[in-house]
Amino acid sequence: METASPQSATNLPAGPARNNDKYIRWALGAAAVLFMCLIGLFSLALSFLSLGSALLIGMVMALLPLPLYLALALWIDRYEKEPVWMLAGAFLWGATVAILFSGLTNSISGALVGAAFGPAAGDVFMAVVSAPVVEESTKGLALFVLYFWKKDEFDGIVDGILYAAMVALGFATVENFDYYGRFFLEGGPETALFVFALRGVIGPFAHPLFTSMTGIGLGLARRSNDRRVKLIAPVAGLLAAMLLHALWNASGIPLGLVSFFGAYLLIMVPAFVGVLVLIFFELRREGSIVRRYLTPELERGLIAPQQYHDLGSVWGRLRSSLTALGNGSWRAHSDFTRAATELAFHRYRISRGLTSVDAASREAAYVRILREHRART
Repeated sequence: METASPQSATNLPAGPARNNDKYIRWALGAAAVLFMCLIGLFSLALSFLSLGSALLIGMVMALLPLPLYLALALWIDRYEKEPVWMLAGAFLWGATVAILFSGLTNSISGALVGAAFGPAAGDVFMAVVSAPVVEESTKGLALFVLYFWKKDEFDGIVDGILYAAMVALGFATVENFDYYGRFFLEGGPETALFVFALRGVIGPFAHPLFTSMTGIGLGLARRSNDRRVKLIAPVAGLLAAMLLHALWNASGIPLGLVSFFGAYLLIMVPAFVGVLVLIFFELRREGSIVRRYLTPELERGLIAPQQYHDLGSVWGRLRSSLTALGNGSWRAHSDFTRAATELAFHRYRISRGLTSVDAASREAAYVRILREHRART
């Protein structure tokens, strides 16, 4: 008899109809990825036409710190891990569709306003009005799609912030291709490095911070049973993202770097710290969900008291993972942790009415994994 795994627990036996649905989903997913890749290639081709080989320098400068940014964003996903394909899809959307549509729309709107009121007015309009509205709408669209389509994955504020960060990092990375390449072309290496310090070191969290407002709004809507909150929170989140983006873009206009750093210290840093505090309390809340919905397994002896404590704590998880890594049982420990966490959040979603497919079979599969793990230890 084949041993169940966390992966197999979410791929339960299905009849021909469900298999056909799976093939259709795979085909649609492949078509979507191909479409976004083609959009991305088209966007790069447009940039190459204006920047030439300087685009390659911009790409290198933008891509070098990207692994660090991604690692910091993914760190907040401490409990129920989000599917890699959804995270990658969010990043790809930001790096392709959102960046191209935003760039074209901003350029057109800026040119129209510039033709009517002068080039300076066009630049200000593009930075303070068009860019915040268009960019946050195109990035936010991916979050709204995931929110309505994947209710069993997008089920909280941390998820909203994480997916927002992935979309925004994809967007900001490709946007920086153009910024770094253009300033290298116009001012040489020193100017490009100065811009890198501003965008890549001082403010790399800008786009993720803006778009996280939309993710927070959607996360609040998912958690609430109040219809008014479900309607208002996503809209309020999107408007907050646009406002924060507009304030940031406008900060350098009055006094240059003086007002830029003033806005950085008085607006961006407090907003960023506020999001970090929110993440801290949301992770504590997720830990309480794990403990609450794994209580039956603790009482039945499928989970030991120390395991139960560690599963409901970020630091407990980290400590137990390091211990397992040291004694060579990391793989078994990882499978157990994932199954137990998935079981807890599966029950949580059932209580919220967010899942209905094979609920009993899926729970049985998770419990079987815990029972087999307990028998081996």
